[in-house]
Amino acid sequence: MDPVTLEVLRGQLDAAAEEMQATLLKSSYSTIISESLDATSALFDRSGNTVAQAVSIPIHLGVLAELGHRFADAFPTEVANEGDLYIVNDPYSGGTHLPDIAVAAPVFCDRSLVGYVVTMTHHQDIGGSVPGSTAIHVHDHHSEGLRLPMIKLACKGELDRDLVKLMMANSRTPRNIQGDLNAQMASCKTGVLRMREIFERWGSDTVEEGMEALLDYAERLTRGEIEKIPNGEYEFEDYMDDDGSGPQAEPIVFKIKLTVSNSDLVFDFTGTGAQVKTAINNVPYSAISSVFYAVRTLTGDSAPNNDGCYRPVKVILPKGSIVNPEYPAPINARAVCLRRVIDTVLGVMAKAIPDRMTAAHCGQSSLIHIGTVKPDTQERVVATVGGPWMGGMGARSYKDGIDVTDHDASNVFHMPIESSEAELPIRFRRLGLWTDSGGAGQWRGGLGYEEVFEWLHGTGTTTVRRDRHKFSPWGLQGGKNGPLCETRIKRSGQSEEALPSKGVFELQPGDVVKIWTTGSGGYGDPYTRDPLLVLEDVRNGRVSVRAAKEDYGVAILDEKIDEVLTNALRQR
Repeated sequence: MDPVTLEVLRGQLDAAAEEMQATLLKSSYSTIISESLDATSALFDRSGNTVAQAVSIPIHLGVLAELGHRFADAFPTEVANEGDLYIVNDPYSGGTHLPDIAVAAPVFCDRSLVGYVVTMTHHQDIGGSVPGSTAIHVHDHHSEGLRLPMIKLACKGELDRDLVKLMMANSRTPRNIQGDLNAQMASCKTGVLRMREIFERWGSDTVEEGMEALLDYAERLTRGEIEKIPNGEYEFEDYMDDDGSGPQAEPIVFKIKLTVSNSDLVFDFTGTGAQVKTAINNVPYSAISSVFYAVRTLTGDSAPNNDGCYRPVKVILPKGSIVNPEYPAPINARAVCLRRVIDTVLGVMAKAIPDRMTAAHCGQSSLIHIGTVKPDTQERVVATVGGPWMGGMGARSYKDGIDVTDHDASNVFHMPIESSEAELPIRFRRLGLWTDSGGAGQWRGGLGYEEVFEWLHGTGTTTVRRDRHKFSPWGLQGGKNGPLCETRIKRSGQSEEALPSKGVFELQPGDVVKIWTTGSGGYGDPYTRDPLLVLEDVRNGRVSVRAAKEDYGVAILDEKIDEVLTNALRQR
């Protein structure tokens, strides 16, 4: 196929995926979707290969790649019908965790099956032991909420309303789950129409040839970037604080050996900690998504966003480990573990190509779900505490990290605190940058934040999933680590106390929660940082006068650099 036609076809496939995504985000009820954009849309060929994915959440890359093939295997040409919808959320059947529900539809052109469209959305509550369905402590996977195998949601255009009723009955927020499910169905309808239009315009033979050519093209670009990495074996390890089971819980190790052989990559997780009893385990497709994200950073937007990018990659995940647990290990709080998987993947790649990788990002998401009851209507409410969920982005080899941004494989938006105050009885007292929270370096790590909120009335059942309270985000090439996170609570009429990074507790009126979320690691020797940049950071409140002197060797007095003392400090 000529390159002009191929690029036009690529643009139309991408546009169809993006229109699906816009429909999904604009139609959803829950703020975790409409505000934070925790959802993804994609197009697949009839074999289940991803041919286009919306620019949304990279951590869904491997999951959607897996689900595409599973949908194609379960509902091939002789089974699929026009007007069908399929649904699944089972982590052991291609999903991520139970709140992430995938809905798919087959695409027909001239009565022939030509592909599938898929959406995946994080639903705010699908049952389980706590509001938000992300309990840390559960008996097993069956305690976590409604589990859907890969089944039909609609057959030949007829919606299974009994199934929808069943889903609503299992949620504390039935109105939201119905609204968000309707948004997914609308998005799939949009995708079916647009993908069919592409086939009708170009003809099946041309589109199928083009999709295969785009897969091959993405593979060639990816292999070309991998060949720039020196052959060899590289190893890296990082740690999670613990599994959240109690005060005596031990740290969890994450190990990766990366083998680079010409244009092939092997990521071997052998030596990573065993699966745990708490619900922070990750099914293989989640861990694989972290690897796929890191590989995608090599080519950027020059390569089509399809499965061809992953053909040169092999991932080894030991059975029974925290990244490949055996059924029925609990899964729903997996995001806290996933952050460490990503850090470890980026860390091992930094061993091979340090100039192209960043220092460690903040390495955790401040995911705090609260469930309560409205006193006037007795309506149950489940919502996520607003503000940023992540701290700083790691420093780069040529530039500072970005302050308080959702980065790496998440790519969701901050939840506006106004949305939280509208949904929950909370008042935010403070939200701002945390001075000195970016690791020192020639290039400073992005800053984290501090947040304080008060619970106003009723009882709030609160689930906290945080980390980096014991192991700080690492610096690179001589850059310093970021600080540790901290979570504290001031009970009404009681003294302030520290909270563990993970757990469930209740909030009563007058309780105040305080959060410090770390920034990220620095890159390069801090003593080589331009003193004028240090002065600018001090003036902007990003770095304290004390840290300027102790970490950077820059003496600042009355917002001016003391040249003599600075030279003396940097010669030590």
